[in-house]
Amino acid sequence: MNQTRIKRSIFLFVLFFVVLGLLIVYDVGAAQSLSLFNNKFSVVSQQCIRAIVGIVALLVASKIPSKVWRTIGPFLFGLSLVLLCIVLLPHVSPPILGAKRWIGVGSLVFQPSELAKLGLIFYLSVWLQKPKLFRSFALLLTIVFGLVMLEPDLGSGLVLSAIALSMYFVAGKPLKHLVWLFGAGAVGIILLILVSPYRFNRLTTFLNPDSDPQGKSYHIRQITIALGNGGVFGQGIGKSRQKYQYIPEATTDSIFAIVAEEIGFIGCGMIIIGYITLYTQMNRFAVLLTDPTEALIATGIIAWLVSQTLVNLASIVALIPLTGVPLPFISYGGSALITTLLAVGILLSLGKEKEIGRKR
Repeated sequence: MNQTRIKRSIFLFVLFFVVLGLLIVYDVGAAQSLSLFNNKFSVVSQQCIRAIVGIVALLVASKIPSKVWRTIGPFLFGLSLVLLCIVLLPHVSPPILGAKRWIGVGSLVFQPSELAKLGLIFYLSVWLQKPKLFRSFALLLTIVFGLVMLEPDLGSGLVLSAIALSMYFVAGKPLKHLVWLFGAGAVGIILLILVSPYRFNRLTTFLNPDSDPQGKSYHIRQITIALGNGGVFGQGIGKSRQKYQYIPEATTDSIFAIVAEEIGFIGCGMIIIGYITLYTQMNRFAVLLTDPTEALIATGIIAWLVSQTLVNLASIVALIPLTGVPLPFISYGGSALITTLLAVGILLSLGKEKEIGRKR
């Protein structure tokens, strides 16, 4: 299968997931939308606008030569670091559910950590081709991870770390460096959990969901109820009970719990197979890239999407604590949807110069 056919299959899979996400957001958010806005289409209509913006961004990005992304990469990464600092300033980002992750401009709300993922990929795609940079790489990763953890946002920190470590490995750096970073990262995360009441509460809730069923453990217990209700075949599309304001963040981070309740293990398995197929196609495309910088950009984007999917699904089935990471292409939200679609467009722009050269 050539690059053009693989690109087409990637685009069609992504389009399928976006449409599926809109249908799920309508199903899950209709009751909430009706109670808040007296219009059951209000939530999904907002997401439709974001999806259109994201698809346009994907199509435009796919036409831009990869050398442009290399040029703006350092600027984008620098901007994302500045925004990660700004979001921590008093009165800039009011705490939401105990975290300061968003910058609001009028009615628009943006999450800087989403831009940081893209900026980090561009920056590392060039920087990792330099020799002997382990210490500076470790310092860079510590700075980015530290800024995100100050929000606090462990989920985004894990995704950013997965991006950086995957690119470091594909760049051909020594495996012993990765082992050292994993060990240091694990110790750092443990220390951050111990000194932060917010993170410590999340951990204790994860380890003992029955400790405070109407308080700290409420969220995970309601998710567990949804999964139990779904069983193998589900309650049926539109027949979830937990979506009626029982599960917090039902349209965003916890949306897959409602999906599991309605279509069960079988239906969820089919969606997961769809994700696996999409990411396999992306990997097949990345393997065909001969330019080292393009290959690293593709690696970073794939690591971003795969790790974010795994973190979200793992938190839903209680393999890890709830992290607040959205499910790619499906969860409600503007920053995540638009930036992930933009990232797919950038992925599809890679290898374009080589294809043009072969046609000539």
